[in-house]
Amino acid sequence: MAYTKLEQFDEATTAELAKNYENILRLLGEDPQREGLLKTPLRVAKSMQFLTHGYTLDPVEILNSARFKEEYKQIVLVKDVEIYSLCEHHMLPFYGKAHVAYIPNGYITGLSKIARVVEAFSRRLQVQERLTVQIRDCIQNTLNPLGVAVVIEAAHMCMQIRGVQKQNSVTTTSAFTGAFLKDLRTREEFMRLIGVSLH
Repeated sequence: MAYTKLEQFDEATTAELAKNYENILRLLGEDPQREGLLKTPLRVAKSMQFLTHGYTLDPVEILNSARFKEEYKQIVLVKDVEIYSLCEHHMLPFYGKAHVAYIPNGYITGLSKIARVVEAFSRRLQVQERLTVQIRDCIQNTLNPLGVAVVIEAAHMCMQIRGVQKQNSVTTTSAFTGAFLKDLRTREEFMRLIGVSLH
């Protein structure tokens, strides 16, 4: 049996993107009709839709899809959530990890939903600073917890392979609300927990 790859992309969007990428190849001095590039515009069109599929996701809906009443009032931390995003300035990838915590105030959400919220916001054209705040605000506004903490550590290819070309630089951003913002001990506990390796 022949292998069939199942993909779902909007046909009109894919065709329009592919047409533009074919023109980009031509402007770069390439021949879009040569064998190795024949399907490249279509591949890139699909790739870009996948890399930015966060626009089709609703982070609030994600959190509310698994919202449960619970009296737990300590830190819930999901750490080392992989991030793959595109810098909106150069459309080059940045990648790293997000550490997300909240203190419930009567409601919790499914643990996987935290990772899905990170995915929904990161799979868009982004800057790391805004991404950090968007994750924080979404959780705060949807679950109304006693506090939210988000730390993102990422390497940016726009700094690694162009411009300043610093291969080992890592950017760290943080955003806090509630107890994490007002209570130094709570924030210190969060910072200690994201630094502890249990595996």
